[in-house]
Amino acid sequence: MATAVKEAVTFRYSHSIGRRENGGLGFRVPVALTCGLDDVIYVVNRSAEYKGATRITMCTVGEEYVGEFGRGKSVDPPLVWPSGIAAESNGTIHVIDEWLNRVFTFTKDGEFIASWGSAGSGDGELNGPSGIECDAEDNLYVVDSKNNRIQKFTADGRFLGKFGGEGTGEGQFNLPWGIDIDANGGIYVADWRNDRVQKFSPDGEFIMGFGSSGIRDGEFDRPAGVAIDRDGTAYVADWRNDRVQVFDENGIFLTKWLGDATLHTAAMAKLDSNPDMWQQRQVAFGLEREKLFWRPIAVEVDSQGRILALDSLRMRIQVYLKIQPYFVGLYDGGRL
Repeated sequence: MATAVKEAVTFRYSHSIGRRENGGLGFRVPVALTCGLDDVIYVVNRSAEYKGATRITMCTVGEEYVGEFGRGKSVDPPLVWPSGIAAESNGTIHVIDEWLNRVFTFTKDGEFIASWGSAGSGDGELNGPSGIECDAEDNLYVVDSKNNRIQKFTADGRFLGKFGGEGTGEGQFNLPWGIDIDANGGIYVADWRNDRVQKFSPDGEFIMGFGSSGIRDGEFDRPAGVAIDRDGTAYVADWRNDRVQVFDENGIFLTKWLGDATLHTAAMAKLDSNPDMWQQRQVAFGLEREKLFWRPIAVEVDSQGRILALDSLRMRIQVYLKIQPYFVGLYDGGRL
């Protein structure tokens, strides 16, 4: 009996967004990103307190600068160590702060609305939260990292539930970091110090896990971020291995990216306006490594299926495209 044969999924690097800057279409130690309405990308710049560049940058995959918000006293209290960001279906943005143990809410244009949260280990309290994600009903799932659990809240901060606990067993965590929710409500958590990714049902029941400690394909060294596309493909920011790994819906390794970055158009414009910088680059050694990831920390998939990998220490986003497989013929046991 003839059987349809389908090519494997492939991926292609597209372009890079951003450069090291304290403002404009540049990033300063970016640690998280999300896609909002109209495919606007919101990037959390953690920076350093003394640099004054802690903010949220708004830009597009087309390399257009939209704006920024969250600097200094425009937020009450001011952001200190923002660590995660999520967008509701109506465009409302939520930013979580690891130091303040609070969630900050903004309009899609960056106008501050409110904040909530307090430190502790009780229900609804937080201790060093990292990731945050919205489900289809716009409830918030918060990675309560130092409490080794996931907590669920309404958009305005009312506690709804929790799951997890400290340990290495199924459903337990050791300083979890990133989180994503798939089209069916499945919850994926990057279990940072356990060097694995775990998947849960919408009610917090353990479904599966994949990964272990190491440097080989399918192994992790401090996975920080995870994203799931509409097909169930998982993208994991393998932070200390300086790569992004790709897995199928069953957690089977597919491929990895070490980085392919090219200069962002704004970076090219800056070089064009500074001939001395071009000269310095021409005599510099080791520029080939510029293209590689250096501590990738987060991954996001936009509405068009483009994969955005946030390169924290090279302060940019590397964009990849998924090339969908297609049927190439009929296999009848011996020929196509």
